[in-house]
Amino acid sequence: MARADRKLADNAPGPYWVDSSCIDCDLCRQIAPGVFGHDAARAQSIAVRQPEGHRERRRAAMAVVACPTSSIGSEDAAEVRAAARDFPEPLDPAGRVSFCGYASQGSYGAASYLLRRAEGNVLVDSPRAAKPLLARVRDLGGVSTMFLTHADDVADHATFARAFGCKRVMHQDDVRAGTRGVEQQIAGVDPVRLAGDLLVVPVPGHTRGSAALLASEEVLFSGDHLWWSETSQRLHASRGVCWWSWAEQTRSMERLLDLRFEWLLPGHGRRWRAPSAQAMRIELEHLVRRMRAAA
Repeated sequence: MARADRKLADNAPGPYWVDSSCIDCDLCRQIAPGVFGHDAARAQSIAVRQPEGHRERRRAAMAVVACPTSSIGSEDAAEVRAAARDFPEPLDPAGRVSFCGYASQGSYGAASYLLRRAEGNVLVDSPRAAKPLLARVRDLGGVSTMFLTHADDVADHATFARAFGCKRVMHQDDVRAGTRGVEQQIAGVDPVRLAGDLLVVPVPGHTRGSAALLASEEVLFSGDHLWWSETSQRLHASRGVCWWSWAEQTRSMERLLDLRFEWLLPGHGRRWRAPSAQAMRIELEHLVRRMRAAA
């Protein structure tokens, strides 16, 4: 739990606050943007004001639930208990794609997603294996496939595999001691079709075995390869967190130009839904040019 003796001084007075254990994962600012903001000097989140009305109180409580480091304090215990049942949170009207919340410190607060399909649900990367989330995922039909985008965001994958008996899929170049039991290991850089609507796209660069998942030529689950920057309002890839090869990451980004999608769901960074697949491609082309220039 968040500690009052570590409360950051610049928090707005009131029942919600952030302590100094914050790792700046940005999730609280995405979930409750009117309440939580960024302290750039400290590179941490703070409560910039207190929630107003029921919706803002619930969103602030959801941020408490999702926080990977339990860095958000709240005096509204009843609202937080209720918010524990709000994840997975649907991101589209049909509830086909949901944000799992319950981020894990082991994945540095990366987002994970549940893709609901008649052929079997897909869990993209691993959230924290909290009992309320496991129960809600079970109510939604469980998990048949768990796709792990790269070695950084595997978190509690083994717990989910045991709970749902799902097949895990990961690129072999990112398999580590804790993921040796992954049932399907992808090799090489050529896309691999898991099902008619699911395509694994290797995107080495951020890590040697980074991979994205394309669903129905509409949604790209990109891991830490690609995200939308709230600051620049552009697609973004960071050389500063490229752990393997910037040149390879640039080539991987170029290969995405061969795909059709309009919705980007990353592990870190902001989500973005382009007005069209063509608009997404244009943004990708701009990014590739910037990456080449930074080589």
